[in-house]
Amino acid sequence: MQSTTIRRAVAQDAQRLTSLIQQSRAYQGQYASIISGYRVTAEYIARHGVFVAVDASDRILGFYSLVLEPSELDLAFVSDEAQGLGIGRHLVEHMIVQAGEAGLTSVRVVAHPPAEVFYRRMGAKRVGTVAPSPPKVAWERPELQFTIPTALQAITATR
Repeated sequence: MQSTTIRRAVAQDAQRLTSLIQQSRAYQGQYASIISGYRVTAEYIARHGVFVAVDASDRILGFYSLVLEPSELDLAFVSDEAQGLGIGRHLVEHMIVQAGEAGLTSVRVVAHPPAEVFYRRMGAKRVGTVAPSPPKVAWERPELQFTIPTALQAITATR
């Protein structure tokens, strides 16, 4: 992985995050409806734990959004050109640390079906299936859960 930094997203990142989502090859074809018209807004960034992976020139390689209540990995995307470089792994590892620092014991993920293998490889366990919710989501989605290591949860308790 080249020089990659993860930083907190700022309002000015909103359009670039929206573009990353809209251009994702993972959401073309049968999965296109779920992102149709979706926008990441400055308000969303301010309200949630949104973190971006950037290269040395501040090009966004990927991002995630951790919602604390209820705890959920709401969004996670890696740009098409950064696929296979370890960016997704780096983002998930960062998310787990952030969750631990927030005192969370677990983080739910309702996954894009093709992404289930990745999340399981990262340590998430499948806990169920989320039913379709037409018209945007016409397919079942795997429901997974990351268990946050107790040592990470203890970080919050000692602060």
